[in-house]
Amino acid sequence: MTTSTHPFRARRTRCAAAISLALLAMPPLAAAQQASDADAAGLETIHVSGDWLGTGLETSVKTFPGARTVVKKDTIESTGAINIGDLMRRIPGVQSSDNSGTAGSAIALNIGVRGLTGRYSPRSTILLDGIPLASAPYGQPQLSFAPVNLNNIESVDVIRGGGAVRFGPQNVGGIINFKSRSIPATPGASGDATLRYNSYGEGGSNKQYSAFIGSQADNGLGVALLYSGQEGSGWRANSNERFNDLALKLRYDLGGGAEINGKVSYYDVLSHTPGGLTVAQYNANPFQNTRLRDFWKGDRKGFDLGYLNTISDTQEFEIRTYFNQSSRASSLVQPGGLVMRNQPRNYETFGIEPRYTQRFALGGTTHDVTVGYRYLRERGTDFQTDQNIATGLFGATTANNNKTDANAVYIDDKIALGKWRITPGLRFESIRTTRSLVGSTSVFEATNNKPLPSINVAYLLNDELTLFSNYNTSFGVVQNTQLSTTSAANPLAPELAKTTEIGARWKGSNLAMEATVFNIRFDNQIESIPNTTPAVFRNIGKTEHNGIELALDYSFDKASLLGGWSLFANYAYTRALQESGATAGKDLPFYSRITDTMGTRYEHGPWGFNLSTTHQSRQFSDTSNTVTELADGSNGQIPGYRIWNAQVDWKVPGAKGFDVFAGVNNLTDRRYYTRTTDGNFGRLVGAPRTLYVQGRYSF
Repeated sequence: MTTSTHPFRARRTRCAAAISLALLAMPPLAAAQQASDADAAGLETIHVSGDWLGTGLETSVKTFPGARTVVKKDTIESTGAINIGDLMRRIPGVQSSDNSGTAGSAIALNIGVRGLTGRYSPRSTILLDGIPLASAPYGQPQLSFAPVNLNNIESVDVIRGGGAVRFGPQNVGGIINFKSRSIPATPGASGDATLRYNSYGEGGSNKQYSAFIGSQADNGLGVALLYSGQEGSGWRANSNERFNDLALKLRYDLGGGAEINGKVSYYDVLSHTPGGLTVAQYNANPFQNTRLRDFWKGDRKGFDLGYLNTISDTQEFEIRTYFNQSSRASSLVQPGGLVMRNQPRNYETFGIEPRYTQRFALGGTTHDVTVGYRYLRERGTDFQTDQNIATGLFGATTANNNKTDANAVYIDDKIALGKWRITPGLRFESIRTTRSLVGSTSVFEATNNKPLPSINVAYLLNDELTLFSNYNTSFGVVQNTQLSTTSAANPLAPELAKTTEIGARWKGSNLAMEATVFNIRFDNQIESIPNTTPAVFRNIGKTEHNGIELALDYSFDKASLLGGWSLFANYAYTRALQESGATAGKDLPFYSRITDTMGTRYEHGPWGFNLSTTHQSRQFSDTSNTVTELADGSNGQIPGYRIWNAQVDWKVPGAKGFDVFAGVNNLTDRRYYTRTTDGNFGRLVGAPRTLYVQGRYSF
């Protein structure tokens, strides 16, 4: 793996610093006039912040010009979710599944948005505290190794449309930001410790534990330590897994509106993955494990450092840099059962991003202009060695070195004109990727330069109702492993997607509603051909995704007869069709046309009760939409299903800070399954009835 300092990095770092200094030198434009014009027009406060996913917009979700959902910690706890995949089903248009060889594993994240493939979440920009979660965001964005855990998360912010300019590279599936727990803002230490026990009706059980402690000192230094872990088994036999997730967060107030913030993190995981079953094996025992030797493991070490300066009421500057080093390895029995394939992979990623926001008035309009630059450097090596299971002998090791240097420059302008908020923007991507086979002259190269325009429009009809519409473009390069399958007969081309939304959002004291109609047109979408080893990729041509998403939350007035009750519901209809080739007009694989989630909560004194249900309709597992299932379970229609969850929580009287949660997921023990999309093929049973109990002590 390349670890030496590259001169290109130094040049780009100096370039970033020069841009930062130039932006800082810009004077405030018509600050006093802007303030008076805003007051005269009766405008709401427009947050001056370069970070759309941080404090800058989190308080103004209702006026955001696109489909957006924020789920906070109290709601996360009331869902009874065991992992992030469980939680994401609460968000309209988002589907989470385990359609890979890491089914049921804590190591992977499988999120699909609006009919896009969910296997390892490759088409959404997924962030942790605004930092890319993928080990190699450009060259290998798939989250087969996702170093994030639900117990360390304070909120989840999902932008399904309207934020493409600032975040990339591939965001046609939206932007998902997991925000870790915040450093306390008040002096004195505070924290909590949690222990949860999950007992599956089949397979086994596991323990989850977490701890948090933080403090804000009078000298401006804030510190927080976060830890979360798990050990035990999933619902499949011999599916033991464990992980440790540790982070130290720092914040220092420099005074004058400036602060330094940072985080140091460590994550490690070991997961035994049972894999798919044939139809006969599934019918005999869907929870059995026929692949006792398969496992995944990995670790990641990283840090990020930021400087934020609210220079004045009309200016803000921010610069963030981050570095992570990660490794992951899999050992999976190949089809036929004769060979064990070992695939270690190592990555190093460095990024730096300065951005500057300037507010000024021009005529009867107010402008918040943000200019930013992002440089990302990826280096990595992936290895492959096959072992003969019968003899124990290893074959030759192959290794590929991967290099990506990506530069992005973006600008957007949030324009306030009366009740209108219009935000045109443009991002320009310049990416160079190289993949070379070690010990060979074989080199695959790709250079891509692409301008990506967008425009987002919101109309603030009144204090409660926002109407919005937007148009955004997304660009996905040919990735590292995909480069190896390019040939004269299969010349892979980059993906380009164009997304349009129109919708409305109501946010009142008791009622919140959102409705969105969307359309995505994908050129040259790249798909993995199912059940190919090694994986083969091809452009399936144009696809079109359209549909409607609805969401509702209602809380009865506390003084009314039904005080204490609240309701929520979401519904999504998605149609994702192929538009070219022999399978034109057919559905894309591994998505459901209809998904919905509904629930209610009742609070009375120290008690809280929750009941919810989630549903998804049938799926196809290939581009031909094959209905009849193959005997080996690798292909065929996947039936839809509905499951129910129930929970009770109790604040223990006389024991300040002590809370108890208990619940049942999949209340009716509904049996359902999905399939793999790799060589570890077959049916994958979903979680059976699961009982859990959790205790938390806060101080």
